Amino acid sequence: QDYFTDENRVLKKDPQQDYHLEYAMENSTHTILAFSRELHTCDPNDKSITESTVRVIWAYHHKDMGEAGQNYHGSNRGTKSLRLLNPEKEEVLSASLPYFDLTNKDVAVPDKDTTYWCQMFKIPIQHEKHHVTKVEPLIQKGHENLVHHILLYQCSSNLNDSVLDYGHECYHPNMPDSFLTCETVIFAWAIGGEGFTYPPHVGLSIGTAADPQFVLMEVHYDNPSYTEGLIDNSGLRLIYTPVIRKYDAGVIEAGLWVSLFHNIPPGMPEFVSEGHCTLECLEEALSAEKPSGIHVFAVLLHAHLAGRAIRMRHFHNGEEQKLLAYDDEFDFNFQEFQYLKEERTILPGDNLVTECHYSTVDRIRMTWVSK
Repeated sequence: QDYFTDENRVLKKDPQQDYHLEYAMENSTHTILAFSRELHTCDPNDKSITESTVRVIWAYHHKDMGEAGQNYHGSNRGTKSLRLLNPEKEEVLSASLPYFDLTNKDVAVPDKDTTYWCQMFKIPIQHEKHHVTKVEPLIQKGHENLVHHILLYQCSSNLNDSVLDYGHECYHPNMPDSFLTCETVIFAWAIGGEGFTYPPHVGLSIGTAADPQFVLMEVHYDNPSYTEGLIDNSGLRLIYTPVIRKYDAGVIEAGLWVSLFHNIPPGMPEFVSEGHCTLECLEEALSAEKPSGIHVFAVLLHAHLAGRAIRMRHFHNGEEQKLLAYDDEFDFNFQEFQYLKEERTILPGDNLVTECHYSTVDRIRMTWVSK
């Protein structure tokens, strides 16, 4: 049956029954219910289901509901953020494929709110082209809330193995000069996300002279409780194949530049910032390398604690197209790639606008956006 809760969290039967049971099964350990519902029911007691994040609340009691009504669930409850309309990705079996890991080694995480730690690695695949088909996060058990995001940068191929000796805090005056040669992002992962699988016709190229030989892994540690003595060994696993795919994958970054010039006043129920990837920028970049345009197959929307909604707007010949991606219910702890139902082409002369919505209603000081 279809129920809803009022502002006092009292459970009530909905006069408009929109949920329909499709399947039910119960055994000694599990109860499984499959149900369906229209995405938009026009019922004020229902929440529309969109491509944004949905926070699913679950609760149960070990006894079935009797004539007296519902039994209180007690501690048998929880929440889970999901993207219900994210299209299913075509999974290529990777159990038999080779892989290599890029992981930190006993990094002592400082007892401060935010730390960016950088470590250089050498790609073990050389002299022959391969394609990475999947990247999985390797987050140390118990550190799921500590590791906020991981970026992988391509570095200069003129480096030597001496840069592999140690890691260092990123964006620090004393960091190695070799870190400054790492500018191109080739992969990104953020908190709450699972492994990323490339489409069957696309892969991240490794093994040739033009491909990454040295990479820099940047890990953002989020330690708001200033916990001392944390040692981390998190990183990434790259699964690859010698079977070459049709297209090489890349990353385009669009949004607000991370700097102290971007700041958000306190006490704001909504504050909107825009980052512009201008038509002049895309004209210059794509005309030189990809005059036929690039094909977008997935988008990772990323923000921090003040983020409430993100929209990626796409303009062609001055006319706005369908949103490239959006999340009007952004969850800081659930930042996962959105696979597009259909690939979108971005051409030279197009422009992108990243629209970020923030809320600082619970803050009394300025929010400074910086590394």
